[in-house]
Parts: sequence; structure tokens; C-alpha cells
Amino acid sequence: MKPRCRIALPLLVAALLSPSFITAQTYPAQPVRVVVVTPPGLASDIVGRTVFDKLAELLNHPFPVENRIGKLGTVGAAHVAKSPPDGNTIMVTSAVLLSAAQLHKDLPYHPLRDFTGITPLAESVLMLVVHSSLPVKSVTELIALAKKAPGQIAYGSAGSGAVTHLTAALFASMTGMDTEHVPFKGARSARNALLAGETQFMITGIPTSLTHIKDGHLRPLGVTAAQRVKALPDVPAIAETVPGYEFTSWIAAFVPAGTPAAIVDKLNAGLKRALEDPAVASALAARTFNPAHTTSGEFAARLKADYEKYGRLINQTGAKHR
Repeated sequence: MKPRCRIALPLLVAALLSPSFITAQTYPAQPVRVVVVTPPGLASDIVGRTVFDKLAELLNHPFPVENRIGKLGTVGAAHVAKSPPDGNTIMVTSAVLLSAAQLHKDLPYHPLRDFTGITPLAESVLMLVVHSSLPVKSVTELIALAKKAPGQIAYGSAGSGAVTHLTAALFASMTGMDTEHVPFKGARSARNALLAGETQFMITGIPTSLTHIKDGHLRPLGVTAAQRVKALPDVPAIAETVPGYEFTSWIAAFVPAGTPAAIVDKLNAGLKRALEDPAVASALAARTFNPAHTTSGEFAARLKADYEKYGRLINQTGAKHR
């Protein structure tokens, strides 16, 4: 047994003195920027601020949030991809990170090569809404109206390749609706066009739709989850009318590729604690988000699978860059 101890001790000392171990022990040593790639008030911003405010409290360390917006989140993503891989820059984005890369092949980064996923933060369900002036009160009636007036019913999205585009394109494809896609520069512009009656329907985030539903400007027809959302029991799942339709997305935290694994693991553990906090879970649930957490390794496998899934979906729906 003595020889084994003489061999193990030097290895242990070397491990304790390794740069990655020392980095993990001292991290974070400076404010950690959290870059949200959407404007304030949208899903990624809501989730990012809720979770990282709690992480800052748990670690007694600042995690200031900044919004770097533009071009389906690609502006913020490009910035983070070029940031030093030291754990001091974190990105919060949605699955648009993957779908945008499938359509925009000239991006200065690749979502699987240039980022390391820390963990999902929340699962997001979207909602099919129509302008209140549209004479439909159900998914069935919307499909029937679109088939009576082929090409006359338009839906808006945050841009070609955005989740708001792909969800609606999949819906139209599965129902045989002949609709017009109108891409905008961001979800807010697309929603404003719907409120103005310039488009007729949209599949978009639930939290940003609730105010307009309450004031009577929008009418909810269905949610994109396989089943109804607990917070909105009176709104059916689209799948109740269109069997097999389901589309949920994630909002997640990333760091630049090359960030030491010890830092990624430390952030993962901290975010797990933040997501398990009852106040955080309650705040997310109130906005119809489901807290989510996996190991970084599990998330890497999901990112690869989702990247391929979005590629198939884009081919299936005929979605393309415009």
C-alpha cells in the first residue's frame, strides 16, 4: 500500500496546483457580464434576469445583465463568441441560436463549435394568437378561414429562422394552410404589426401576449405544448386540433468555447441552486416558464440533437432566409 500512497500524493499535489483548479477556486474574481441577446422584457431577458439575480445573491457577487440585440440574436452571440473564455462573459439565449445558424451560413460563429452550454434555464411554451378583429375563436376556425382565402392570411415572426417563424411554419405545413410569412426585425415589431392588424396571427411568447389578451386586442387560440398549460387551463393545446403538433423551446446559458471545465461546472452548480429556489421557480411559473437544469454534458448532447432537428424542420417547412 505504501508505494501506492507515494504515487498518489504527487498526483494529488499536481492536481491541486493545476491552473484549472486554481481558477475554479478563485472564480469569480470580477463582475461577470450576462449578455442577453434579446431586448428587455422578452422571454430570454425575463428568464436571464430572474435566474442571475438569484445567482448573484447566492454567490454574493455581481452578475450585471446587458442586452446586445439585433439580427435574431446573432449580434450578441457574435460578441460572446469573441469574448475571452474565462467565465466572465455569459450568454443567455433561446434555441434561435441553433435555428438562425441553419439559415444564415455566413455567421462568424458556429453554435456547436464556438460555445459551451452551461445548462438550460427554462423551457418555454408559445401561444397562437390572432387579432381580435379576425372572426375566428378556435384553431379549427382559423384553419377553415385560411383555406377559404388561400394566401390572404398572414402571420408575422421575429425573422426568418426565429422560433416564432418555425412554429407557425410547422403549424401551416401540418394543416395545409396557404399562408403568407412576414418576417420582422424582432418579436416586438412582429407583435406590433399584429396589434395594428397588418398581420392576422402569430405564434409567440405567452408572457408578452397576456397584457394584449387582457385588454382585448389579441385572442388566444392554442398553446404549442402537447398539453394545456396549468396557468392557462382554458386555452387548449394546438395538438387537440392538430394531432402530433408540439413545439417547446429552451432558454439557456452559454460561455465561449474553451472556458475551463471547472468554471463551467461551478456555474452549473450555482445555477442549479438558483433554479431550485422556490421564489425563482414561482416567478418563472407565473410567466409560464418551467425551470430546467441539466449537466453541461447532457446539454451538449441535446444541443447536437436539436441542431439536427431544426435543420430537418427548416427543410420540412420550406423555411428560408428572406
